[in-house]
Amino acid sequence: MDEFGRTILLHGVNNVDKDPPYLWPGDGLTVTPQDADLLAQHGFNTVRLGVEFEAMMPERGQIDYAYLDRAAETVDVLGARGIHVLLDNHQDGLSKPWGGNGFPAWAIEARPGENEPNPGFPLFNLMPSMNRGWDEVWNNTHGALDYLGDALAALTTKMKGKPGVQGIELLNEPWPGSPFLTCFPNGCPDFDRKYQGAMQKLTDAVRAADPTVPVYWEPNVTWNQLMPSNLANPPKTPAITDPNIVFAPHDYCIPSQLAIYLGLPEGLKALCTVTQGNTWGNIDAITKRANIPTVVTEFGDGDPTVLANTLDRADERFIGWQYWHYSSIFGPEGGTDPFLKAIGNELVRTYPQATAGTPEGMKFDSANGDFIYKYSPKVSTKPTEIYVSDRHYPEGYVAVAEGGTITSAAGARMVTVEADGTDPVIVKINRPGSDGAELPTGPIGTGSSMSSLGSGSLGSSGSVGSSGSLASSGS
Repeated sequence: MDEFGRTILLHGVNNVDKDPPYLWPGDGLTVTPQDADLLAQHGFNTVRLGVEFEAMMPERGQIDYAYLDRAAETVDVLGARGIHVLLDNHQDGLSKPWGGNGFPAWAIEARPGENEPNPGFPLFNLMPSMNRGWDEVWNNTHGALDYLGDALAALTTKMKGKPGVQGIELLNEPWPGSPFLTCFPNGCPDFDRKYQGAMQKLTDAVRAADPTVPVYWEPNVTWNQLMPSNLANPPKTPAITDPNIVFAPHDYCIPSQLAIYLGLPEGLKALCTVTQGNTWGNIDAITKRANIPTVVTEFGDGDPTVLANTLDRADERFIGWQYWHYSSIFGPEGGTDPFLKAIGNELVRTYPQATAGTPEGMKFDSANGDFIYKYSPKVSTKPTEIYVSDRHYPEGYVAVAEGGTITSAAGARMVTVEADGTDPVIVKINRPGSDGAELPTGPIGTGSSMSSLGSGSLGSSGSVGSSGSLASSGS
Protein backbone atom coordinates (compact mmCIF):
# COMPACT_ATOMS: atom_id res chain seq x y z
CA MET A 1 0.00 0.00 0.00
CA ASP A 2 1.06 3.59 -0.50
CA GLU A 3 0.37 6.41 1.97
CA PHE A 4 -2.98 7.02 0.26
CA GLY A 5 -4.17 3.48 0.90
CA ARG A 6 -3.87 2.40 -2.72
CA THR A 7 -2.67 -1.03 -3.78
CA ILE A 8 0.70 -0.71 -5.52
CA LEU A 9 1.82 -3.01 -8.33
CA LEU A 10 5.55 -3.08 -9.06
CA HIS A 11 7.18 -3.51 -12.48
CA GLY A 12 10.91 -2.98 -12.66
CA VAL A 13 14.46 -4.12 -13.18
CA ASN A 14 17.59 -5.22 -11.34
CA ASN A 15 20.68 -3.01 -11.25
CA VAL A 16 23.62 -4.81 -9.62
CA ASP A 17 27.28 -3.75 -9.58
CA LYS A 18 29.29 -6.79 -8.44
CA ASP A 19 32.84 -5.43 -8.59
CA PRO A 20 34.85 -2.58 -7.05
CA PRO A 21 34.57 0.36 -6.79
CA TYR A 22 30.82 -0.45 -6.44
CA LEU A 23 27.99 1.99 -7.16
CA TRP A 24 30.41 4.48 -8.66
CA PRO A 25 28.76 7.20 -10.79
CA GLY A 26 29.53 6.72 -14.47
CA ASP A 27 30.88 3.18 -14.06
CA GLY A 28 28.64 1.91 -16.85
CA LEU A 29 26.52 -0.19 -14.49
CA THR A 30 24.99 2.04 -11.81
CA VAL A 31 21.87 3.95 -12.83
CA THR A 32 22.27 7.66 -13.50
CA PRO A 33 19.61 10.38 -13.38
CA GLN A 34 19.17 9.88 -17.15
CA ASP A 35 18.63 6.15 -16.62
CA ALA A 36 16.09 6.92 -13.92
CA ASP A 37 14.20 9.21 -16.31
CA LEU A 38 14.25 6.48 -18.94
CA LEU A 39 12.97 3.81 -16.57
CA ALA A 40 10.14 6.04 -15.36
CA GLN A 41 9.19 6.88 -18.94
CA HIS A 42 8.79 3.19 -19.71
CA GLY A 43 6.57 2.71 -16.66
CA PHE A 44 9.06 0.99 -14.36
CA ASN A 45 8.40 1.94 -10.74
CA THR A 46 10.90 -0.30 -8.93
CA VAL A 47 14.61 -1.11 -9.05
CA ARG A 48 16.27 -3.94 -7.16
CA LEU A 49 19.57 -2.27 -6.37
CA GLY A 50 22.39 -4.64 -5.52
CA VAL A 51 24.52 -3.89 -2.47
CA GLU A 52 27.45 -6.08 -1.41
CA PHE A 53 28.40 -7.30 2.07
CA GLU A 54 32.05 -7.07 1.00
CA ALA A 55 31.49 -3.42 0.04
CA MET A 56 29.51 -2.53 3.16
CA MET A 57 32.16 -4.06 5.45
CA PRO A 58 35.46 -4.40 3.55
CA GLU A 59 37.37 -4.94 6.80
CA ARG A 60 36.16 -6.97 9.76
CA GLY A 61 33.75 -4.85 11.79
CA GLN A 62 34.45 -1.68 9.76
CA ILE A 63 31.52 -0.16 7.85
CA ASP A 64 32.35 1.77 4.67
CA TYR A 65 30.06 4.76 5.17
CA ALA A 66 31.15 6.33 1.89
CA TYR A 67 29.72 3.27 0.11
CA LEU A 68 26.46 3.58 2.03
CA ASP A 69 26.36 7.25 1.01
CA ARG A 70 26.62 6.25 -2.66
CA ALA A 71 23.83 3.72 -2.22
CA ALA A 72 21.68 6.38 -0.54
CA GLU A 73 22.36 8.83 -3.39
CA THR A 74 21.18 6.24 -5.91
CA VAL A 75 18.03 5.64 -3.85
CA ASP A 76 17.38 9.39 -3.84
CA VAL A 77 17.89 9.67 -7.62
CA LEU A 78 15.37 6.89 -8.24
CA GLY A 79 12.98 7.96 -5.48
CA ALA A 80 12.76 11.48 -6.88
CA ARG A 81 11.17 9.92 -9.97
CA GLY A 82 8.71 7.77 -8.03
CA ILE A 83 10.80 4.60 -8.39
CA HIS A 84 10.85 2.36 -5.31
CA VAL A 85 14.19 0.76 -4.44
CA LEU A 86 14.72 -2.70 -2.97
CA LEU A 87 18.20 -2.90 -1.40
CA ASP A 88 19.38 -6.39 -2.36
CA ASN A 89 22.30 -7.90 -0.44
CA HIS A 90 23.66 -9.63 -3.50
CA GLN A 91 25.97 -12.63 -3.73
CA ASP A 92 26.79 -15.15 -6.44
CA GLY A 93 29.32 -17.85 -5.63
CA LEU A 94 29.83 -16.83 -1.99
CA SER A 95 33.06 -14.80 -2.20
CA LYS A 96 35.96 -13.63 -4.37
CA PRO A 97 38.26 -16.63 -3.63
CA TRP A 98 35.92 -18.76 -5.81
CA GLY A 99 35.50 -16.10 -8.45
CA GLY A 100 32.19 -15.11 -6.89
CA ASN A 101 31.04 -12.05 -5.00
CA GLY A 102 29.16 -11.11 -1.87
CA PHE A 103 30.76 -12.22 1.39
CA PRO A 104 34.08 -10.51 2.17
CA ALA A 105 37.01 -12.95 2.01
CA TRP A 106 37.86 -12.24 5.65
CA ALA A 107 34.44 -13.58 6.72
CA ILE A 108 35.06 -17.09 5.27
CA GLU A 109 37.98 -19.30 6.33
CA ALA A 110 37.43 -22.06 3.73
CA ARG A 111 39.39 -21.70 0.50
CA PRO A 112 39.50 -23.55 -2.84
CA GLY A 113 41.93 -26.46 -2.87
CA GLU A 114 45.19 -25.99 -4.74
CA ASN A 115 44.16 -28.35 -7.55
CA GLU A 116 40.38 -28.14 -7.10
CA PRO A 117 38.64 -27.56 -10.45
CA ASN A 118 36.46 -24.45 -10.61
CA PRO A 119 33.77 -24.80 -13.32
CA GLY A 120 32.56 -21.21 -12.83
CA PHE A 121 29.01 -19.90 -12.56
CA PRO A 122 26.69 -21.61 -11.77
CA LEU A 123 28.39 -24.98 -11.29
CA PHE A 124 30.97 -23.67 -8.82
CA ASN A 125 28.26 -24.15 -6.18
CA LEU A 126 29.14 -27.86 -6.34
CA MET A 127 32.78 -27.31 -5.30
CA PRO A 128 33.49 -29.04 -1.94
CA SER A 129 35.43 -26.02 -0.70
CA MET A 130 32.59 -23.63 -1.46
CA ASN A 131 30.17 -25.93 0.34
CA ARG A 132 32.46 -25.84 3.37
CA GLY A 133 32.33 -22.05 3.16
CA TRP A 134 28.53 -22.04 3.09
CA ASP A 135 28.50 -24.40 6.08
CA GLU A 136 30.51 -21.78 7.96
CA VAL A 137 27.83 -19.21 7.12
CA TRP A 138 24.82 -21.28 8.20
CA ASN A 139 26.56 -22.50 11.37
CA ASN A 140 27.83 -18.96 12.04
CA THR A 141 31.14 -20.71 12.74
CA HIS A 142 33.27 -17.57 12.52
CA GLY A 143 30.54 -14.97 13.01
CA ALA A 144 29.71 -14.31 9.34
CA LEU A 145 25.99 -13.94 10.13
CA ASP A 146 26.76 -11.64 13.06
CA TYR A 147 28.86 -9.35 10.88
CA LEU A 148 26.33 -9.46 8.05
CA GLY A 149 23.63 -8.46 10.53
CA ASP A 150 25.76 -5.49 11.60
CA ALA A 151 26.23 -4.46 7.97
CA LEU A 152 22.51 -4.75 7.18
CA ALA A 153 21.67 -2.76 10.31
CA ALA A 154 24.03 0.02 9.16
CA LEU A 155 22.44 -0.05 5.69
CA THR A 156 18.94 0.09 7.21
CA THR A 157 19.89 3.00 9.46
CA LYS A 158 21.27 4.91 6.47
CA MET A 159 18.07 4.35 4.47
CA LYS A 160 15.57 4.92 7.29
CA GLY A 161 12.98 7.55 6.45
CA LYS A 162 13.75 7.69 2.73
CA PRO A 163 10.39 7.52 0.92
CA GLY A 164 11.92 5.64 -2.03
CA VAL A 165 12.95 2.59 0.01
CA GLN A 166 10.88 -0.46 -0.86
CA GLY A 167 12.65 -2.81 1.55
CA ILE A 168 15.80 -4.75 2.45
CA GLU A 169 16.49 -8.12 0.83
CA LEU A 170 18.66 -10.19 3.17
CA LEU A 171 20.57 -12.43 0.75
CA ASN A 172 20.44 -13.22 -2.95
CA GLU A 173 20.26 -16.89 -4.04
CA PRO A 174 21.57 -18.55 -0.85
CA TRP A 175 23.11 -21.99 -1.42
CA PRO A 176 22.56 -24.72 1.21
CA GLY A 177 26.21 -25.81 1.38
CA SER A 178 27.07 -29.45 2.02
CA PRO A 179 23.41 -30.53 2.65
CA PHE A 180 22.42 -29.46 -0.88
CA LEU A 181 21.74 -33.02 -2.08
CA THR A 182 19.09 -33.41 0.64
CA CYS A 183 17.08 -30.73 -1.17
CA PHE A 184 16.45 -33.05 -4.13
CA PRO A 185 13.87 -34.13 -5.19
CA ASN A 186 11.31 -32.70 -2.74
CA GLY A 187 12.96 -29.87 -0.81
CA CYS A 188 14.99 -29.97 2.38
CA PRO A 189 13.06 -29.18 5.59
CA ASP A 190 16.05 -29.84 7.85
CA PHE A 191 18.21 -27.30 6.04
CA ASP A 192 15.33 -24.84 5.63
CA ARG A 193 14.80 -24.91 9.40
CA LYS A 194 18.40 -23.76 9.89
CA TYR A 195 18.08 -21.32 6.99
CA GLN A 196 14.90 -19.73 8.33
CA GLY A 197 16.67 -19.29 11.66
CA ALA A 198 19.44 -17.41 9.84
CA MET A 199 16.90 -15.24 8.03
CA GLN A 200 15.20 -14.44 11.34
CA LYS A 201 18.56 -13.54 12.91
CA LEU A 202 19.29 -11.10 10.08
CA THR A 203 15.73 -9.75 10.21
CA ASP A 204 16.17 -9.05 13.92
CA ALA A 205 19.29 -7.01 13.10
CA VAL A 206 17.34 -4.99 10.53
CA ARG A 207 14.41 -4.59 12.92
CA ALA A 208 16.69 -3.10 15.56
CA ALA A 209 17.37 -0.28 13.10
CA ASP A 210 13.85 0.01 11.62
CA PRO A 211 10.88 -1.85 13.14
CA THR A 212 8.64 -1.69 10.06
CA VAL A 213 10.74 -1.63 6.86
CA PRO A 214 9.70 -4.54 4.61
CA VAL A 215 12.27 -7.37 4.73
CA TYR A 216 12.51 -9.73 1.75
CA TRP A 217 13.30 -13.44 2.20
CA GLU A 218 14.36 -15.65 -0.70
CA PRO A 219 14.02 -19.43 -0.72
CA ASN A 220 17.29 -21.37 -0.82
CA VAL A 221 18.48 -21.41 -4.42
CA THR A 222 17.67 -25.05 -5.16
CA TRP A 223 14.30 -23.36 -5.79
CA ASN A 224 15.78 -22.40 -9.18
CA GLN A 225 16.24 -26.14 -9.84
CA LEU A 226 12.47 -26.59 -9.20
CA MET A 227 12.71 -27.66 -5.54
CA PRO A 228 9.94 -26.42 -3.20
CA SER A 229 10.74 -24.26 -0.20
CA ASN A 230 9.86 -25.18 3.39
CA LEU A 231 9.92 -21.62 4.69
CA ALA A 232 7.02 -20.96 7.07
CA ASN A 233 5.81 -24.56 6.93
CA PRO A 234 4.88 -25.72 10.46
CA PRO A 235 5.84 -28.03 12.06
CA LYS A 236 8.89 -28.32 9.79
CA THR A 237 9.67 -24.62 10.12
CA PRO A 238 8.06 -21.84 12.21
CA ALA A 239 5.22 -19.68 10.96
CA ILE A 240 6.10 -16.12 9.97
CA THR A 241 4.51 -13.62 12.33
CA ASP A 242 6.25 -10.42 11.22
CA PRO A 243 3.66 -8.54 9.08
CA ASN A 244 6.37 -6.92 6.96
CA ILE A 245 8.09 -9.99 5.54
CA VAL A 246 7.88 -10.36 1.75
CA PHE A 247 8.57 -13.57 -0.18
CA ALA A 248 11.18 -12.95 -2.91
CA PRO A 249 11.37 -15.92 -5.32
CA HIS A 250 13.02 -16.03 -8.73
CA ASP A 251 11.48 -17.51 -11.87
CA TYR A 252 14.11 -18.94 -14.17
CA CYS A 253 13.44 -21.70 -16.68
CA ILE A 254 16.10 -24.28 -15.83
CA PRO A 255 16.10 -25.91 -19.34
CA SER A 256 16.67 -22.49 -20.91
CA GLN A 257 19.40 -21.69 -18.37
CA LEU A 258 21.13 -24.98 -19.22
CA ALA A 259 21.08 -24.00 -22.89
CA ILE A 260 22.59 -20.59 -22.07
CA TYR A 261 25.28 -21.58 -19.57
CA LEU A 262 26.17 -25.13 -20.63
CA GLY A 263 25.63 -24.87 -24.37
CA LEU A 264 22.89 -27.50 -24.44
CA PRO A 265 20.35 -27.53 -27.31
CA GLU A 266 18.07 -24.50 -27.64
CA GLY A 267 15.17 -26.90 -28.08
CA LEU A 268 15.18 -27.43 -24.32
CA LYS A 269 13.28 -24.14 -24.06
CA ALA A 270 10.18 -26.03 -25.17
CA LEU A 271 10.02 -27.42 -21.62
CA CYS A 272 9.83 -23.95 -20.04
CA THR A 273 6.05 -23.72 -19.88
CA VAL A 274 5.95 -26.88 -17.75
CA THR A 275 8.93 -26.07 -15.52
CA GLN A 276 7.83 -22.48 -14.91
CA GLY A 277 4.37 -23.77 -14.12
CA ASN A 278 6.03 -25.85 -11.39
CA THR A 279 7.73 -22.73 -10.02
CA TRP A 280 4.47 -20.79 -9.91
CA GLY A 281 2.75 -23.70 -8.17
CA ASN A 282 5.46 -23.48 -5.51
CA ILE A 283 4.91 -19.70 -5.27
CA ASP A 284 1.18 -20.25 -4.75
CA ALA A 285 1.82 -22.83 -2.05
CA ILE A 286 4.16 -20.70 0.04
CA THR A 287 2.24 -17.42 -0.25
CA LYS A 288 -0.95 -19.19 0.78
CA ARG A 289 0.45 -21.03 3.79
CA ALA A 290 2.75 -18.21 4.94
CA ASN A 291 0.11 -15.50 4.31
CA ILE A 292 2.75 -13.06 3.04
CA PRO A 293 2.97 -11.01 -0.17
CA THR A 294 5.27 -11.92 -3.04
CA VAL A 295 7.50 -10.00 -5.44
CA VAL A 296 9.43 -11.96 -8.10
CA THR A 297 12.82 -10.29 -7.70
CA GLU A 298 14.56 -11.95 -10.67
CA PHE A 299 13.42 -13.54 -13.91
CA GLY A 300 14.10 -13.58 -17.62
CA ASP A 301 16.73 -14.71 -20.09
CA GLY A 302 15.67 -12.88 -23.23
CA ASP A 303 13.43 -15.50 -24.82
CA PRO A 304 9.99 -13.90 -25.36
CA THR A 305 8.12 -17.11 -24.51
CA VAL A 306 10.06 -17.55 -21.25
CA LEU A 307 9.35 -13.92 -20.38
CA ALA A 308 5.66 -14.27 -21.19
CA ASN A 309 5.43 -17.34 -18.95
CA THR A 310 6.50 -15.14 -16.03
CA LEU A 311 4.67 -11.96 -16.91
CA ASP A 312 1.29 -13.54 -17.68
CA ARG A 313 1.36 -15.61 -14.47
CA ALA A 314 2.33 -12.53 -12.48
CA ASP A 315 -0.60 -10.60 -13.99
CA GLU A 316 -2.98 -13.44 -13.10
CA ARG A 317 -1.93 -13.14 -9.44
CA PHE A 318 -1.33 -9.37 -9.32
CA ILE A 319 2.30 -9.98 -8.32
CA GLY A 320 5.08 -7.47 -8.91
CA TRP A 321 8.40 -8.27 -10.62
CA GLN A 322 11.95 -7.08 -11.29
CA TYR A 323 13.63 -8.14 -14.53
CA TRP A 324 17.28 -9.25 -14.67
CA HIS A 325 19.15 -7.04 -15.69
CA TYR A 326 19.56 -3.33 -16.50
CA SER A 327 22.92 -1.59 -16.91
CA SER A 328 23.32 2.14 -17.46
CA ILE A 329 23.11 3.16 -21.11
CA PHE A 330 24.57 6.53 -20.15
CA GLY A 331 27.87 5.10 -18.87
CA PRO A 332 31.20 4.83 -20.74
CA GLU A 333 29.94 2.48 -23.48
CA GLY A 334 26.43 3.85 -23.88
CA GLY A 335 24.08 2.66 -26.60
CA THR A 336 21.22 0.18 -26.48
CA ASP A 337 21.25 -3.56 -26.76
CA PRO A 338 19.17 -5.16 -29.56
CA PHE A 339 18.45 -8.03 -27.18
CA LEU A 340 16.42 -5.83 -24.85
CA LYS A 341 15.08 -3.87 -27.79
CA ALA A 342 13.56 -7.10 -29.07
CA ILE A 343 11.85 -7.94 -25.77
CA GLY A 344 10.82 -4.42 -24.84
CA ASN A 345 7.22 -5.04 -25.89
CA GLU A 346 7.02 -7.79 -23.28
CA LEU A 347 8.49 -5.77 -20.42
CA VAL A 348 6.96 -2.36 -21.11
CA ARG A 349 3.30 -2.93 -20.29
CA THR A 350 0.09 -1.08 -19.62
CA TYR A 351 -0.73 -1.81 -15.98
CA PRO A 352 -2.27 -0.30 -12.82
CA GLN A 353 0.56 1.21 -10.81
CA ALA A 354 -1.76 2.33 -8.00
CA THR A 355 -5.33 1.14 -7.38
CA ALA A 356 -7.82 2.92 -5.14
CA GLY A 357 -9.49 -0.37 -4.35
CA THR A 358 -9.12 -4.14 -4.55
CA PRO A 359 -7.92 -5.72 -7.83
CA GLU A 360 -10.28 -8.31 -9.28
CA GLY A 361 -8.95 -9.13 -12.74
CA MET A 362 -6.38 -7.94 -15.27
CA LYS A 363 -5.13 -8.88 -18.73
CA PHE A 364 -2.60 -7.30 -21.09
CA ASP A 365 -1.87 -8.53 -24.61
CA SER A 366 1.73 -7.67 -25.44
CA ALA A 367 1.11 -8.36 -29.14
CA ASN A 368 -1.33 -5.50 -29.65
CA GLY A 369 -1.57 -3.56 -26.37
CA ASP A 370 -5.13 -4.61 -25.49
CA PHE A 371 -5.61 -4.08 -21.74
CA ILE A 372 -8.52 -4.62 -19.36
CA TYR A 373 -8.66 -4.19 -15.59
CA LYS A 374 -11.40 -4.65 -13.02
CA TYR A 375 -11.28 -3.50 -9.40
CA SER A 376 -13.65 -2.87 -6.51
CA PRO A 377 -13.22 0.74 -5.40
CA LYS A 378 -12.59 2.10 -1.93
CA VAL A 379 -12.20 5.59 -0.56
CA SER A 380 -8.81 7.15 -1.26
CA THR A 381 -7.43 10.67 -1.43
CA LYS A 382 -5.85 9.91 -4.82
CA PRO A 383 -7.33 8.14 -7.85
CA THR A 384 -6.38 4.89 -9.52
CA GLU A 385 -3.37 5.40 -11.81
CA ILE A 386 -2.77 3.22 -14.87
CA TYR A 387 0.49 3.57 -16.77
CA VAL A 388 -0.06 3.36 -20.54
CA SER A 389 2.79 1.73 -22.47
CA ASP A 390 4.77 4.08 -24.70
CA ARG A 391 5.55 1.20 -27.12
CA HIS A 392 2.22 -0.41 -27.96
CA TYR A 393 0.03 2.40 -29.35
CA PRO A 394 1.75 3.98 -32.39
CA GLU A 395 -1.43 5.85 -33.36
CA GLY A 396 -2.60 6.61 -29.83
CA TYR A 397 -5.01 4.72 -27.62
CA VAL A 398 -8.65 4.62 -26.61
CA ALA A 399 -9.49 4.41 -22.90
CA VAL A 400 -12.97 3.81 -21.50
CA ALA A 401 -14.21 3.14 -17.97
CA GLU A 402 -17.36 1.40 -16.83
CA GLY A 403 -18.42 2.32 -13.28
CA GLY A 404 -15.82 5.08 -13.19
CA THR A 405 -14.70 8.31 -14.82
CA ILE A 406 -11.36 8.87 -16.54
CA THR A 407 -10.02 12.18 -15.20
CA SER A 408 -6.71 12.42 -17.09
CA ALA A 409 -6.28 14.27 -20.37
CA ALA A 410 -6.70 12.41 -23.64
CA GLY A 411 -3.45 10.66 -24.59
CA ALA A 412 -1.89 11.04 -21.14
CA ARG A 413 0.82 8.53 -20.30
CA MET A 414 -0.82 8.00 -16.89
CA VAL A 415 -4.56 7.38 -17.01
CA THR A 416 -6.34 8.36 -13.80
CA VAL A 417 -9.72 6.87 -12.87
CA GLU A 418 -12.24 7.82 -10.19
CA ALA A 419 -15.04 5.45 -9.23
CA ASP A 420 -18.60 6.65 -9.75
CA GLY A 421 -19.83 4.73 -6.73
CA THR A 422 -19.23 1.46 -4.94
CA ASP A 423 -19.79 -0.89 -7.89
CA PRO A 424 -16.74 -2.48 -9.57
CA VAL A 425 -14.84 -0.38 -12.09
CA ILE A 426 -13.72 -1.85 -15.44
CA VAL A 427 -11.12 0.04 -17.48
CA LYS A 428 -10.23 -0.86 -21.07
CA ILE A 429 -7.29 0.59 -23.02
CA ASN A 430 -6.53 -0.41 -26.61
CA ARG A 431 -5.56 0.81 -30.06
CA PRO A 432 -8.24 2.60 -32.10
CA GLY A 433 -10.42 0.06 -33.87
CA SER A 434 -9.46 -2.86 -31.64
CA ASP A 435 -12.19 -4.92 -30.02
CA GLY A 436 -10.13 -4.88 -26.82
CA ALA A 437 -9.37 -7.57 -24.28
CA GLU A 438 -11.75 -9.70 -22.23
CA LEU A 439 -11.41 -10.23 -18.50
CA PRO A 440 -9.89 -13.55 -17.42
CA THR A 441 -12.25 -15.90 -15.64
CA GLY A 442 -12.00 -16.52 -11.91
CA PRO A 443 -10.75 -14.30 -9.09
CA ILE A 444 -7.37 -12.63 -9.28
CA GLY A 445 -4.52 -13.94 -7.14
CA THR A 446 -4.18 -16.77 -4.66
CA GLY A 447 -4.04 -16.27 -0.93
CA SER A 448 -2.34 -12.97 -0.09
CA SER A 449 -0.20 -12.89 -3.24
CA MET A 450 -2.32 -10.16 -4.81
CA SER A 451 -0.80 -7.69 -2.37
CA SER A 452 2.53 -6.83 -3.89
CA LEU A 453 4.01 -5.25 -0.75
CA GLY A 454 3.96 -5.58 3.01
CA SER A 455 1.96 -3.29 5.26
CA GLY A 456 4.69 -0.67 5.45
CA SER A 457 3.83 2.56 3.61
CA LEU A 458 5.44 3.51 0.31
CA GLY A 459 5.51 6.73 -1.63
CA SER A 460 3.11 7.39 -4.47
CA SER A 461 3.70 5.99 -7.91
CA GLY A 462 6.06 7.79 -10.24
CA SER A 463 5.43 10.20 -13.06
CA VAL A 464 6.65 9.97 -16.61
CA GLY A 465 10.23 10.97 -17.34
CA SER A 466 12.04 12.01 -20.50
CA SER A 467 12.02 10.12 -23.77
CA GLY A 468 14.34 7.31 -24.76
CA SER A 469 14.50 3.60 -25.46
CA LEU A 470 14.82 0.56 -23.25
CA ALA A 471 18.35 0.09 -21.97
CA SER A 472 20.81 -2.75 -22.21
CA SER A 473 20.93 -5.92 -20.18
CA GLY A 474 23.51 -6.98 -17.63
CA SER A 475 25.13 -10.34 -17.00
